[in-house]
Order: sequence, then C-alpha cells, then structure tokens
Amino acid sequence: MRLISPLLSLIISCIIFSSCGTSSSEDEANPSPAQSAEEEYESFQIEPGFKLQLVAKEPMVQDPVYFLFDEDARLWVVEMRGFMTDTLGSEEELPIGRISILEDENGDGEMDKSTIYLDNLIMPRAMAFFKDGVLVSENSSLWITQDLDGDLKADTKVLLDSTYAASGNPEHSDNGLLRNLDNWYYNAKSRIRYKYQNEEWIRDSTEFRGQWGISNDDEGRLYYNYNWSQLHADLVPPNYLSRNPNHKPSIGLDYGVAAERTVYPIRATPAVNRGYIPGVLNEESRLVEFTAACAPLIYRGDAFPNEFYGNAFVAEPAGNLVKRNVVSESANILEGHDPHPGKEFLASTDERFRPVHLSNGPDGALYIADMYRGLIQHGEYLTPYLREQTIGRGLILPVHLGRIWKVVPEDFDPSKTPKLSEASNEELIGYLSSENAWYRETAQRLLVEKEDASIQILLTQLLIDPQGDELAKLHALWTLEGLGLIDAELLYSLLNDSSILIRNSSLRLLEGFADDSNQVRNSLSKYVANWSIDASVKEALQIALSSYVLTPQEQNVVLKNLLDKFGSDALIRDAMMSSLNGREFQFLSTLWEAPNWQERDPMKEIFLEALTSAIVKNGDKKEVSELLSKADTPGEEFNWKQKILISGIAIQAGTLKDRDPIALTSEPSLFKRNDLPIGESRAEQMKNMFSWPGFTPSKELAQNSQLDDRALKQFAEGRQKFLVTCAGCHGSDGVGVPRMGPPLANSEWVLGDERRLSMILLHGIEGAINVDGKLYDAPDILPVMPSHSTMDDASIAAILTYIRNEWGNEATPISGRTVSKMRLTTQGRVYPWSPEELNEHMEALDPE
Repeated sequence: MRLISPLLSLIISCIIFSSCGTSSSEDEANPSPAQSAEEEYESFQIEPGFKLQLVAKEPMVQDPVYFLFDEDARLWVVEMRGFMTDTLGSEEELPIGRISILEDENGDGEMDKSTIYLDNLIMPRAMAFFKDGVLVSENSSLWITQDLDGDLKADTKVLLDSTYAASGNPEHSDNGLLRNLDNWYYNAKSRIRYKYQNEEWIRDSTEFRGQWGISNDDEGRLYYNYNWSQLHADLVPPNYLSRNPNHKPSIGLDYGVAAERTVYPIRATPAVNRGYIPGVLNEESRLVEFTAACAPLIYRGDAFPNEFYGNAFVAEPAGNLVKRNVVSESANILEGHDPHPGKEFLASTDERFRPVHLSNGPDGALYIADMYRGLIQHGEYLTPYLREQTIGRGLILPVHLGRIWKVVPEDFDPSKTPKLSEASNEELIGYLSSENAWYRETAQRLLVEKEDASIQILLTQLLIDPQGDELAKLHALWTLEGLGLIDAELLYSLLNDSSILIRNSSLRLLEGFADDSNQVRNSLSKYVANWSIDASVKEALQIALSSYVLTPQEQNVVLKNLLDKFGSDALIRDAMMSSLNGREFQFLSTLWEAPNWQERDPMKEIFLEALTSAIVKNGDKKEVSELLSKADTPGEEFNWKQKILISGIAIQAGTLKDRDPIALTSEPSLFKRNDLPIGESRAEQMKNMFSWPGFTPSKELAQNSQLDDRALKQFAEGRQKFLVTCAGCHGSDGVGVPRMGPPLANSEWVLGDERRLSMILLHGIEGAINVDGKLYDAPDILPVMPSHSTMDDASIAAILTYIRNEWGNEATPISGRTVSKMRLTTQGRVYPWSPEELNEHMEALDPE
C-alpha cells in the first residue's frame, strides 16, 4: 500500500519537473486559485431564464462523484476522496472514500446536516437503493449494505460481486447502478446488470455501454457516452439485439445520438490532457471539442419550461461546462443537436469547476456534482504535458473540496417535497402520473419493494382507463411486472390501447407468457400477423423484436409484411435478424420465392446477405448445402440473388477456418463452374468449407496476401457495416452512386495511406475530389461526406479493411489502434477536410 502524502508527492513532482511555482509568461504561479463556493457562483454563465443555487459545499461534501435522492428527498452523496490527491494518485488505495447523507432541515434548498452512512471505502463510485438496503460500489466490490436501526448509518456490509469495478480505474470500470423502467440496475463501462427479485439478487449479462455515467428516458432507453463522443443510446430495450450470435447489429446499439463535438468554454483551458496536440486548443487556449464527456442526463423534471423536457445534458469537466442537446425522434432514430451553437447551457470561468454527475431532483431541478479541483485526469492516462501544467500552474492543491449545485428557472418557487416513505399505496400510485420522472420512478420502486399484491386491482383499473395517463400506465405495467402480478389477459386487452407505447410494452411483456404457453403463442401469432399489416414504424420495430415468440410460420408472415413496408429501415432489419436466430433459412426460402423479391434493389441485397451470413455461421449441414443448391441453376447465368448467396458464403468462409468442413455426399454443381462471380482466392476459401468423396480441403489456401485470419474476420464484419453505412452513397459494388458518392474501387484514397483514410471517416471530406483520374464534384456527388466520429474505432477499422480488399482492391488491413491514434492526434478537428488540406496535413506527419 502506498503511503505517500499529497504534499510529499507534490515535492517529488516539483523535483522531477523543476516547475513548482512556474507558469506561462502571462499567468502567475497559481492562475486559478481555489475559490469559496460563493466566489465560484460568480464565475458561472448560464442560459437566460435560469439560475444556479448552491445545495451543498465542503466540508459537508468532499469530492462528490455521484448522488441519489431517497424517497424522503435526502441526498446521498458518493465521495471519492482518494481520487488523484496528487499527480501520482498515491491515496487511491487508501480507504478514505465515503457515502454521506445530506438533509435540508429548514427547507431553504441548501443542505444543513450531514451523516456519514458508510466510510472506509476505496474509490467508491456508485450506489443504488433497493428494498432491504443500499448497493454500494468501490474498487473490486459491490456491497449490499443495510441500516438496521434507522440511524442512517450502515450496520451490515455483505459482498455481492467481487468483479464490479475490478480494474480500479474509475475512467474504465463499472459505474452507474441505474435502476431502469424494467426494474433492472444497469451500468456504464460494463456488461453486467442486476435485479432484486424474491429476496435474491440476479446477475445477468447485457450489452456493453459507455464510460462514465448512464441515464434513461421515459421509455427506458439507455443513454451513455465516451470521453470523445458526447451522447450515445440504445434505440431498443436492453438485450433485444444481442440474441442472435450469428448476426452483429449495425445500428441499434451504441448509436451516436449527437454527432456535434464542439464545445465553447468561456475561459482558457490549457490544463487538458492533450493540450499539446495542435487543434485541441484554439488560439485563445480554449478546448475545441469534447475530451472528457461524461454523466449524460435526460432531463425529465417539471421545473423547467416544457421545451426542455427530454433534453440531454452532458458534462465536460475539462472544459468547465455543461452542454444541452435537444433530442428529437424520427422513425425510431434519435438525434440530438445543440440549440445555441457558440454558447453552452452552463459554463464557468473557474478552472476548478468540474461537473462529473448530473441528476433530476424531486423538486424538478437539474442537479450537478462539482468535484471542484484542479486535477481531474486519472493518473493512468496523465500525460507529461498535463502533469507539468498541473504542477506549474498550482492546480494540485487544495483537495477534498466539492460542491453540489442545482439549476432552476429564475422564477423558481419550490414546493415542499413530501416524504414518500410515509405515502400510502394509493398515494404512490397517484405519483405514477407525476410530470416529474423522479416521482414516477421512486413510486414504482417503492410499490415493487412493498410486495403488496392487493395493489393489483388499483393498477389494473389505472391501466384499463381509456383516459388514463400514458406514462402512469407504463409505470403501472412495470410495477406489476416487478411484483410478479402481470396478467396475460390484461396484456391482451392493452394491445388495443390508444397509446403505441402501451401497446408495444404489452407485447413485450407478453413474450414471457408465449414462451411458456403454446395456447398464448398461437393466439398471439394470429393477432400479431394482422397487426403487422398496418403497423406504424414504431410498432413495427417492437413487432420485429417480439416476433421470435411466434410460431415459425406466422413469424415468416409477420416479418414479410414488415420487410415489404419497412425494409429500408436498418434498425428494423436488425430487429428481424435478432428474432430470427436459428430460423434464418426458413425466412430466406420464403423471400426467395416471393414475387416481389425477383427484382434487385439495395435493401434486398443487404438483407439477403445478412441472412446468408447467419446461416453459414450457424453451420447447419442441411441448410448450408441447400444454400449451395439455391446459388446455382446449371446452364444459366447467375442472377442477383445467387450472386449475393455466393458472395456471402465466400466472405464468411474466410472466418471459419477452424471449423470442421461440412461433409457432402458429392461435389456441388456450383464448384464445377468456371464463371463464379468472385475471385479465385475467395472461390477456394468457399470450396474449402466442404469435403466430399475425393476432395479434402486444403489447409493452405490461396488468399489475398494482405489478410491473415484476424483480418479476414475484420473484413467480413466490415462488409456488413459497409452495406448499411456506406453502400447508399458508394454502391454495394464500390463503383459509386450518381449524385451521391465517388467510386471506391481502384481509388487512391482507399488504397493509399491508412492514416489519411482513417481521417476521412473520422472527420469527413468536402469539395471536389479526384479519383482514379476523374474529378468528381457537386452535383455529380454530394458536396460533403459527413463525419463518422461517433462510430467506434474497431467498426471504422473493419469498414476500411473491407473497402481496401474488395472489388479488386488489395491493401493492408487497418487496425482499431490506427484509427484510435488518428482520432487522438486530430482531436480538435471539428470540420470536414478538403482533399488539398488533408494531403497537406499528411505531408506534415511523420512517415510510418
């Protein structure tokens, strides 16, 4: 255990860098001294119509990183007091963290009393309430804690999960513990979720999400972010798009809601981790784009004007600001935009303002945890540049400060917050209709935790009321689910509710009954088959997701109806593929013979290839053999569907070398042809998936010399992502689409320097561009190719590896590490490149 004090660490760092007491020429040794909360208040610039109010300050609260309001509006604060108290992080292994409970005893909005609920914690980062106590997380531990005597101090502490936050690095380990609409607790930087049911904890896997902080909206969609990308979301409920191991969704998970990266600090911010990289800071030494985005929050309170409900707020502690995004929805897709470019919702001239957590409050206000410190970067990623800035500009000490603020309208007149712990069942059910989501969610939790089955009647009455509030009904449904009192007959009746949200939620909850009962399955199959004919796009998504519980025959009918109407919607196609797990061949056969599937179009190509790839990955001998038969009509030219099958089989063949060959009784006629619509090496790869009398697959395959086994898998994944993301402009055959995008085949931009190509996807490119000796300019192509910066590094690398090795192209694969490096070194680039500018930039780079 390291026992170096912050002061000793500071002295050591000063010796190493010889920079204590030094500063830039225009600054004093300490250009950003610690200020009192009252002084910091004067530093804020906030959107007109709002004001800040102080809720708590040191010493009552120190290093706050997370907080929750309990049912009586007491504020529980997680204090990460060991975080980076010096540049060495020398106290991070010490048990000096704690959880405090703050109370406002006189009702003036500022906390007056503090009680330490639990101390001696090592880097605590999250907490959550449940029926019998409080979940508390620290390094490598998730604890069940209980206050047995009502004194607001923990009396018991039992380990629930030793894998939680196992890495110890708060930037890259589990955090969040968000209780969602479905009664599960979700986390950021994690694949784990938890549920408390029948006095036991259930630990389950889920999709990986984000970095620091997690939020939800009224429908239970989860939002999160990464330090470089401010707002992502899952467009469907959890664990829906991950059911088919043979298909990776292209759009519905980790969707970049807000592509905007620009931030607008109101002070110089030289002490950012990558401030030495050109473009990270502007000419005024202010941060240009997000570098520490965290703590996303969907505002769902009732204090702000109506147009703010559903807005997404994102903290940027490195820029001393909070950004607001207006989030809109169209055809199941969420999009966020900055309503006031050039000016943030909240910003400070105090360099120590460090917003790290945002929350909705019981009074409808937006609450902010301000860690208030100079050093916010974790030591594992602390650059020498930032270390020198931190020491030289006097930003290390003091530590153990902290404030909690709330944002309210200027004319804010709060009402007294009731104690929900004393509310009756009837009163709690009434709160399900509150305009403030905090009341709805707290009431749902309390009703579930009471385990009082008598409320089933009251909740049912609320649900069947044709004039009932939509969100109240939604919470009533999930309250019944949490109590284990949901009824199939009730859910059937709600399939005719006037609200799409209630109809969809009822269908989702009916899945469990259909799984357990053939009678329910058959009845639901017939109902959904009729529903799918006239379904809206929002209903179609849920129907596609739930279709796995239908009989195979009815599922084919339902998905065919949806595909005919919404086939161009990539999210609905992914929902279908997830639900078709194991049934892909049946559906492919249905489409193969369908009259409206004889004419080629891009959507059909994409979906047919997705089906083919899943069938091949699944590896059923009979199904794969029949694919070969469908792919060949002896004596006739290959039609478009056969070409897709052949290409899909061949691409996947390159990823399946470790699998035993499929034994056939004789050589398929397909392999006897010399006019296969794929190259020789890919044809050999496909052939070597099989064996038959007289033929044994070769272990040494002729293949593109640039692609090893890992790159072949990357290539296959890139193909699927390319079809969804890029083919609309560049064509599935890479020859370009008139008035959309130039060709990729034989393009020097594709085959050239992989760093340059990475930057094109990261930032976009605009203006006239020369490709293979021909100049392309608007209106022959779109004037701008947009940035794909919200896409993760591995996905970008997969797409680029694919396009560099398709349509006759042959070049080295591109790794996620390369993309990550270019994302890092071009941080601050918020506009598309022009071809000339990009080439000039390349000339300035060190050669590799």
